Amino acid sequence: MSQIANAPETAQNPLKGVFWMVVTGLCFVAVTALVKHLGTRIPPAESAFLRYLLGLVFLIPMASALRKARLTPRLWALFAGRGVVHTAGVILWFYAMTQIPLAEVTAMNYLSPVYVTLGAALFLGEKLAFRRITAIAVALIGALIILRPGFREVSPGHIAMLFTAVSFGASYLIAKFTVGSNSPAVVVAMLSIFVTIGLAPFAWAVWVPPTLAETAILFGVACFATAGHYTMTLAFAAAPVAVTQPVTFLQLVWATLLGALVFAEPADIWVVSGGGLILAAVSFISWREARIKKRALTPSGNATGV
Repeated sequence: MSQIANAPETAQNPLKGVFWMVVTGLCFVAVTALVKHLGTRIPPAESAFLRYLLGLVFLIPMASALRKARLTPRLWALFAGRGVVHTAGVILWFYAMTQIPLAEVTAMNYLSPVYVTLGAALFLGEKLAFRRITAIAVALIGALIILRPGFREVSPGHIAMLFTAVSFGASYLIAKFTVGSNSPAVVVAMLSIFVTIGLAPFAWAVWVPPTLAETAILFGVACFATAGHYTMTLAFAAAPVAVTQPVTFLQLVWATLLGALVFAEPADIWVVSGGGLILAAVSFISWREARIKKRALTPSGNATGV
């Protein structure tokens, strides 16, 4: 669900872009906080399903665009394939939220754009220049700093986040083949529909009747996630990615503070440092893409994908 195209370099009003990106970060931090607050009583697959099911209400304004869309068998296959990989990423993300601190989920989520860059080189024939290879290496070093294998236990939650980033990266790459022939509204709507369908059997298999309060929390997740993706488009429209991308580091700062103050999670300087390295690499890749005036494949590093 993350945006695929960035604002053009000629965009004006960088302060407005920074403002909207700050709001975006707050929305996505609210998403992670609500999921963390939800706890573990509701299984991750069910939580993810309810989040998407309740979020379908936001597709109502897109009904007209969906009716007018001309969907070929190839597009149906692409939408279905994207739904499969995104479904896996969403389940893994919800699971990771129950296993590891907020800051670590946020920092490791920055890896998705790095996988997009690698995937674009492997499957789309994009050139992987030395600068991009260096940036990818820096990002992977950042991931190692966060995980610190051999110095602490790498939990199932960390493994889940690694595969979450891979799944979301694959989802963004598939979206590349759909955005040219359809409006963004159709692409977003089809993702929401297919992910809801994909999550349904997994949710049914582990179903626990949710309380009214739990349902309200998951509707709040849907609201904040939708608002975050909308304000992110406003940020990209107001300022170039070179201006807005570094602002996403604030999301890691807020997640660290929220985890420490609300959920009693110890602040870890290694996580902040590693996340900073990853985000710096992602910002550099995005800046280089904007400089050479190519259409960026790299999604914003602050997007949660949920």
